[in-house]
Amino acid sequence: MRHIASAFGAILAFSATAGGATFTRSMERISTMDPAQGRSIYDARAHRLVYKSVLEVDYSARPYKIAPCACDLPEVSEDGLLYRFRVIDDDLTAQDVVRSLERLRDPETVSPNGWMLKGVATIEALDEKTVEIRLERRCHYFPWLMTMPAAAVMKGDGSGTGAFELKHWRKNHEMVFRRREPKDGAFDEIRYLVVDDVSTQWLMFLKGEMDFLGEISRDNWDAVVGADGKLDPALEEKGVRLYSVPTLDTMYLGINMRDPVLGTNKKLRQALNAAFDYPAWERFYSGRIIEAGGPVPPGIDGYLDEPFEYSFDLEKARRLMAEAGYPGGIDPKTGRRLVLTLTIGRASQDSRESGELVAAFYERIGVKLELAFQTWDAFLKSVNEGRVQLYRMGWVGDYPDAQNFLQLFHSKNKSPGPNHSDYESEAFDREYDLALESATEKERNIHWRRCQEILREDCPWVFTHFNKSNMLVRPTVGNYVPSVFPYGAEEHFTVMERQ
Repeated sequence: MRHIASAFGAILAFSATAGGATFTRSMERISTMDPAQGRSIYDARAHRLVYKSVLEVDYSARPYKIAPCACDLPEVSEDGLLYRFRVIDDDLTAQDVVRSLERLRDPETVSPNGWMLKGVATIEALDEKTVEIRLERRCHYFPWLMTMPAAAVMKGDGSGTGAFELKHWRKNHEMVFRRREPKDGAFDEIRYLVVDDVSTQWLMFLKGEMDFLGEISRDNWDAVVGADGKLDPALEEKGVRLYSVPTLDTMYLGINMRDPVLGTNKKLRQALNAAFDYPAWERFYSGRIIEAGGPVPPGIDGYLDEPFEYSFDLEKARRLMAEAGYPGGIDPKTGRRLVLTLTIGRASQDSRESGELVAAFYERIGVKLELAFQTWDAFLKSVNEGRVQLYRMGWVGDYPDAQNFLQLFHSKNKSPGPNHSDYESEAFDREYDLALESATEKERNIHWRRCQEILREDCPWVFTHFNKSNMLVRPTVGNYVPSVFPYGAEEHFTVMERQ
C-alpha cells in the first residue's frame, strides 16, 4: 500500500497543473438527445443539461423535495385531479409545455416514456403561461413524474432552455456541452467520455483527465478505501473526496411465476431466499451494498422496517426445501438433484463471478444452479416471453415513493410491463389499489406496508440488495452534493482553484 500511495501522490501532484473550466467524467453510451425517446439514466443525464423539465428535484434539499423549473409548483384541486402550472421560464410558453408532454403519449412518437402520462385525461394551455392538467384518477406522485428528464419542455424549434447546449457529439466516444450563458465561478463546458474499461477510467482520474469517478470498481476498491472505510491518505492529502450514499437501486433475482417448478411452489421460493448468503454477498461487493428484505429501499415512506422472515438462515432453508418436496435438494420425480437455471443479461467478469457465488450458495441446499448468459436484448426478450426460471435484474427508482417499486408486482403490469416475474396476487392488487386511492400519506403507508408483507411471504424475487453509490471528486470541483437524482447537477458545480 505504501508503494501505491507514493505513486498516487506523484500522479496527483502532476494532474493539478491541468487547466480549463471543463468538467470531465466518464459516461455510458447515450442513444438519443430526444427526451421522449430516452431509455436510460445516461440519456436522462444528457437531456437534463439541455432541457428544463416541468419541475425538478431540489439539488441540495434533504429529504428530497420538488422545486420549480420550467414551471412553478402547481396548484392542486381538493380532489387531487386538477393540476395548474404557471410557466416561469421567459423563453417558454404554455403551448411549449403542452406540445412537449403530448409528444410522450402520441402514438406516432412511440415513446418509451408514455407511461408517465397514462392516467392523464387532458393537457391544456389556458393562456400563454398557464397549463392545466386533468387526471383520470388521483395520483399522489404525479408531481414527481414532472421532475423526470423525459418531462422536458422544448421550444417550437426543438431547442431547450437548460443551462447547457450540445456543442459536439461523437457517437460512442464523446459529448461536449457548452453553458448557454457564462456564469462566474462555474464550469463553462461539460465533457462526457465513453470509457468502457474501469481500469482506464481509474487511471484517467488519477492523471487528472477526469474530475469525477461515478463508481469505484470492485477491483480498485481496496486501493481507494481502507479497512476502516476511509479514503486512502494519499488521495485525501490531495483533496480528493469520497462520497457514499444509498441509492434507489433495488437488485434482485427474479423468479418466473409462470415456471412450473418455481411458480407454484412458495416453500421453494422461500428456501431460495433463506439460502442466499447476504454476508458473503456483501463481502464480495466490498461492503458497497445494503441488505434487502423486500423491494422498497430504506428511507422511503412506507418502507417496512421489520426483519425479513426468510433472510439468510441455512438451517431454515434446508427445512423449507424438505417442506417444498425437495429434501436435501433431491427432485422426487427424477431421484436426482434439483437443477435450476439463472439467466443473466451480460457476460462480464463481475456477472460471471457473482453468478458462480450464487450457485455456491444454492449448492449448500442441494440445488444445482446453472448459469445462462445472453446479450441484453436477447435477455429482455427471454424474460418478457417467460423463457427463464430465474433471472438477474435491477430497478432504478424514478422517484422516492413506495409506489415506484411496488408497481413491479401489480398484475396489470405483467410482462412486457415492469412486472417481469408475472406475479399475480389479488390480495396484493387490492392493497396497492387502495393505496393509490388514499387521500393521505398515513393511510397510503398502511397499504404499502401490507403490500410488502404479502411480497415477503410470497417471495416472487430473491431479494438480494440495494446499491450504495460511491463517488470520487477531485478538488477542482466545488459545490458537489451527492444525490440519487443527479440529472443536471453539473449546472451547480463551481470551479475551485487548482493546487
